[in-house]
Amino acid sequence: MKIEELIKLCIKNDRKAQNELFRKYKDTLFFISLKYCRNEVDAEDNLHDAFITIFQKIKTYKNKGSFEGWMKRITIYKAIDKYKVSKPVNIEINNDLLEETVEIEADLKISLNEILQLIQDLPDQYRLVFNLYQMDGFSHKEIASLLNISEGTSKSNYHRAKLILREKIVAIKQSLNPKAH
Repeated sequence: MKIEELIKLCIKNDRKAQNELFRKYKDTLFFISLKYCRNEVDAEDNLHDAFITIFQKIKTYKNKGSFEGWMKRITIYKAIDKYKVSKPVNIEINNDLLEETVEIEADLKISLNEILQLIQDLPDQYRLVFNLYQMDGFSHKEIASLLNISEGTSKSNYHRAKLILREKIVAIKQSLNPKAH
C-alpha cells in the first residue's frame, strides 16, 4: 500500500493501516529514539509515545516535505519533551571550549553500536545538543529554542560532547592497540 493511502486510512483510525505504518517505520524511528534516549527501554517508551502522537496528529500533515521527516521530528520532539521534564538547569559555559577543534582519526574501526553507546552515555543535555546539531542538522539557534538555553550554551555543550566522545574513542583506541601509546 502506498504511503498516501496509508495516511488517509490512518486519519480514519483504520487499525490495519496504523499497524502497517508502525511496522514500516518502527525501526527507523526506534533508531532515532535510541540517539536521544539513555537506553533501549527509554527509546521504546519514546517510540510508543511518538506513534501515539503521530496517529493523533496525522490529519495535520499537509503533504509538505517528506512524511518520514515529519514523523522523525515528532520522535525527536517527544524525546526532548521528556528531557525538559527532568532536566537539570545548572549548565555553565566555558568560552575556551568553543574555539577547540576536535578531530577523530578515520582509521579507527568502531561499530555503529559502539558509537551509539558512547553517545547514549553522554550527559543528557550534551547528548541532545550533539544529536540535534551533528546528526539531525539543527542550528544552534534552533537547538537553543527547543531546549530553552542560549546559543552559546548550545555551542558549548556541543563542543563538550565532542571532547568527551574524543576522549572515549582515544581510550578505546589505546585499549585496542596499547603498544602504540
